[in-house]
Amino acid sequence: MTDATPTVTTPTVSTLSFGPDRAAPNHPTLPVLVLGGAVPAGTSAQEVQATVRRNGWGGAWLYGVFPYHHYHSNAHEALICVGGEADLQLGGESGERVTVRRGDALVLPAGTGHKCLSASGDFLVCGCYPPGQENPDLKRENDPRDGVDARIAAVPLPQTDPLFGPVGPLLDAWVR
Repeated sequence: MTDATPTVTTPTVSTLSFGPDRAAPNHPTLPVLVLGGAVPAGTSAQEVQATVRRNGWGGAWLYGVFPYHHYHSNAHEALICVGGEADLQLGGESGERVTVRRGDALVLPAGTGHKCLSASGDFLVCGCYPPGQENPDLKRENDPRDGVDARIAAVPLPQTDPLFGPVGPLLDAWVR
């Protein structure tokens, strides 16, 4: 696969919503999107990075997920699992444990707490952000929250889905 967005079967789509938590404020209205099987087997990490870039999402990186509760108050974030698997805690301490495997994707609205609880040795995600949000802040659970709620509420909605472009589950869930 080179220039075309990978062909996928329709992913399993679910949403999770969280209220404010001691570890993270979470988003007041937008749900987390969980996309099971969003990327076909055999798609490389570099192909995923190229796909999100073509779809207008920037700041793409390859790494894991930090092992402590954190969130971004000025950016939405997509995490696309391109290797291994992990158990993540979403929504802060009172949130939900979610297992992600190669091919799964998460889209976290600004303010959503996330933390890696455990991971296989080959766990790797491609993280990325909508245009204009490529330099997210990193807020930890004990950081002051002055102005955080207003920043989260002011983050603009993405105009494209990181994997599916001008159509896709993200736009169905958040924009339309």
